[in-house]
Amino acid sequence: MQKFEGLIAAPFAPFNGAGEIMTEAIPGYCEFLEKNKVVGAFINGSTGEGVSLSMKEKMVVTEAWTAAARHKSIKIINLVGGTSYRESAEAAIHSAEAGVDAIAILAPYYFKPAGAPQLAEFCARIAETVPQLPVYFYHIPVLTGCYVSMYDFLKEASAMIPNLAGIKYTHEDFMDFLSCIHFQEGEYDMMWGRDENMLSALVLGCRSGVGSTFNYAAPLYYALIDAFDKGDLVTARRLQQQSIDMIRLLGKYGGIATGKAYMKYLGFDFGGFRLPVKNMTAGMYDKFKGDVQALQMEHLFSKR
Repeated sequence: MQKFEGLIAAPFAPFNGAGEIMTEAIPGYCEFLEKNKVVGAFINGSTGEGVSLSMKEKMVVTEAWTAAARHKSIKIINLVGGTSYRESAEAAIHSAEAGVDAIAILAPYYFKPAGAPQLAEFCARIAETVPQLPVYFYHIPVLTGCYVSMYDFLKEASAMIPNLAGIKYTHEDFMDFLSCIHFQEGEYDMMWGRDENMLSALVLGCRSGVGSTFNYAAPLYYALIDAFDKGDLVTARRLQQQSIDMIRLLGKYGGIATGKAYMKYLGFDFGGFRLPVKNMTAGMYDKFKGDVQALQMEHLFSKR
């Protein structure tokens, strides 16, 4: 299983005015990401509102993205998990039939696993239904409430899940993250999931990331990676700070839905987020545009 290197965007779910999936927007969206050198799309995740979509809607999204990426270099990772391993397994099988490149599994967030053995077994029940596909675990404890150490998870899962490829790591435990990078001589693909401290992950040896801001600011992060690789830490730190300044606007304007406002700023109107996520008003969007322009980083945004 080949490791990713580069940026993997977490696409937004495009909705029309009636709040229905706008599949016709996905081919152009995919082309936009590829144009900006994004190497993968992590669909139906947090940014893609997977937990707010019905199973049928998630399948429609999966089919649309795999069709759009079929003759492109961009790879598709589909989040299938889940509180129910049986439902997740159904989604995994559908993902394989649709032609995804990998699947990802989320920790059950209602009945939470007692520890690493239970979490690994839950994931194994899903992974065994698609032995031909690489499987990632999506670690985001701030949303799932599952704070199992990923190093402990790998110790259990490595023997139980032959097709385990790695982890999308969206947490700030750098000690645990580095231990996972070194586990079994670096066997697993560790993809960083916190855009605002990507530089710290690069220092530890990470070579890929999955993030929402890669949708609209991929050039910023590729410039950051390039500066780090050249040993220009002054520039790398400055670019990371620009990333933080950009991300701070998400909090100022209500949270995750602000990402769609960034996309609208670039010319993609994907509607709002579904309830209970808060969306900004038209008046707030006008103020938001002014704040974005004040960042003076237009040259670091993705280009249409």
